[in-house]
Amino acid sequence: MTRAQALSCLGGSFPNAPPPAVEVLEVRDRGDHRAELLRYDIAGEPVGTAWALIPADLDSGERRPGVAVWHQHNDEYHLGKGESAGFDGNPMHHTGVDLVREGFVVLCPDALGFEDRRHPRMDGAAYERHLAMAFLSRGRSLAWANIRDCRRALDVLADRPEADPDRIGCYGHSLGSTLSWLTAPWEERLRCVVGNCCMPSMAAVEEAEINHSFSNYIPGIRLYGDIPAYVALAAPRRLHLNFGAADPLNPVGPLRDDLERVAEGYAAAGAAGAFSAFIDDEAGHELSEPMKRRMLAVFREAL
Repeated sequence: MTRAQALSCLGGSFPNAPPPAVEVLEVRDRGDHRAELLRYDIAGEPVGTAWALIPADLDSGERRPGVAVWHQHNDEYHLGKGESAGFDGNPMHHTGVDLVREGFVVLCPDALGFEDRRHPRMDGAAYERHLAMAFLSRGRSLAWANIRDCRRALDVLADRPEADPDRIGCYGHSLGSTLSWLTAPWEERLRCVVGNCCMPSMAAVEEAEINHSFSNYIPGIRLYGDIPAYVALAAPRRLHLNFGAADPLNPVGPLRDDLERVAEGYAAAGAAGAFSAFIDDEAGHELSEPMKRRMLAVFREAL
């Protein structure tokens, strides 16, 4: 699979946007870090919302590595940035807090259709389907729209005075993992990408008859290959993927073969040492402690 083929399947080129117009809506002192609620423009509309988490021990003028955290799906449309930033949801996924306590500058945005970006009348699942079909009717995909939005969030993160724009990474669990590897091939600013619990090939999805969220589907991708070939387009960026052996959404049998194909793609690009993966034999669809330790270690090493 070539980059041109992948981009064509997604829906074509992404817009070149001017620097983001960012508004700070709220500031909270959380002791070891500061949380700023932000609103910023996407595709000309002031619809982006995110929590920025800033370490309290940051010296004046100091710049730290930055990490964007994409939240999970879990059919919990009322949750988004608030879960990643540690305000709501499952403490397992308060990873923005884990990262800011490691000294990183963190941005936790809402994905399209979640938390502050929900529809005022449609329920979450109906709005997600509406969005996916609307983008398809324009020759694009919901995956394309989410990549556009993730790139805009990276604009916001890289523009922070506390963040070093040359040391930027991203992390996500489940849907967030999908957004990580979806975005990686199109973002040279990303030095490090970590995904947790989501990279099923379309062959595995069809064989196991799994219904994933719409962002997992790239129209026409199987004409040129499958998801592992797309993921390998992230080379030579540092990429680490975690999985649970008991995860029903990413069956471990085909997963091992899929990871081999990603590794082969990285090797073919001359970046064999930049890809790694870990399968936790005791875990399912979760961020286990062994997974979290590896995630944090990769960011420490790469950024």
